[in-house]
Amino acid sequence: MSDRDGGPPTGPVGEGVEELSAPAKLTLTLRVTGVRSDGYHLLRSEMVSIDRADTLWVAEGNGLTVSTSLAQEEAGPGPGGTARSVPVGPDNLVTRALAAVGRTAQVDLVKRIPVGAGLGGGSADAAAILRWAGCWDPAVAAGLGADVPFCLSGGRASVGGIGEEVTPLPYRERRFTLLLLPFGVDTGAVYRAWDRMAAGCELPPPGSGSNDLEAPALRVEPRLARWRTAFEQATGRRPRLAGSGSTWFVEGGPDQVGDRQTLQLGGEQAELVPVRTTRPTLRG
Repeated sequence: MSDRDGGPPTGPVGEGVEELSAPAKLTLTLRVTGVRSDGYHLLRSEMVSIDRADTLWVAEGNGLTVSTSLAQEEAGPGPGGTARSVPVGPDNLVTRALAAVGRTAQVDLVKRIPVGAGLGGGSADAAAILRWAGCWDPAVAAGLGADVPFCLSGGRASVGGIGEEVTPLPYRERRFTLLLLPFGVDTGAVYRAWDRMAAGCELPPPGSGSNDLEAPALRVEPRLARWRTAFEQATGRRPRLAGSGSTWFVEGGPDQVGDRQTLQLGGEQAELVPVRTTRPTLRG
């Protein structure tokens, strides 16, 4: 993996313990094409999987523990001083994925994908459990969350509907640099902002950017704009927002955008992380 915080995380070892990788997803383009009668938003996007990944250690038992990598611990609290913690109760996507396939296990999860970053960390974790259980059913994946069907196979794909329509695209090796901010953005709040802006005719014209959620995300979390400017000044490239945020990204690795590891702004620190696209996951 391409992280700079000391290499791959270590976890429990011993007979019967399996190590699973849960790659993040990066949304390269996103269009909101409509809203269903049940309130879910219809999307058309291009997604790729990248080599920033959570690690899950799965063994016999029944439980879930979550820890964070060193980089995540240093990122500190999220918006309003609230720690960006991961709940371990029945609503956790790992727990829900196990229930969906009728399995129990002791899962030790090491988070390297920030919470609320728009990188699909929880969905990636759920998809890793489905693969471990041998479940490739897209309906089961869609029942867990909009990003889980893509994360199940990964690679590169066109994604439509509310996330359940996944059409594989030819793999392209690409490099990106992520700016991982010290706060997350709530996806539900961004979609509610999109609804309000659409009702008030406040959305930018269609096609004016690569991500239709960027404007409402900026409305929800104004700090994003200052970090975008700082990132653009540091790399010389126009950043794009990953999904509903909070991650900004540009195309290119350190040889193209510079080898800085952090950015400082207003007493806060953000991490610059180079990543590469990864190929689809093959069925075992």
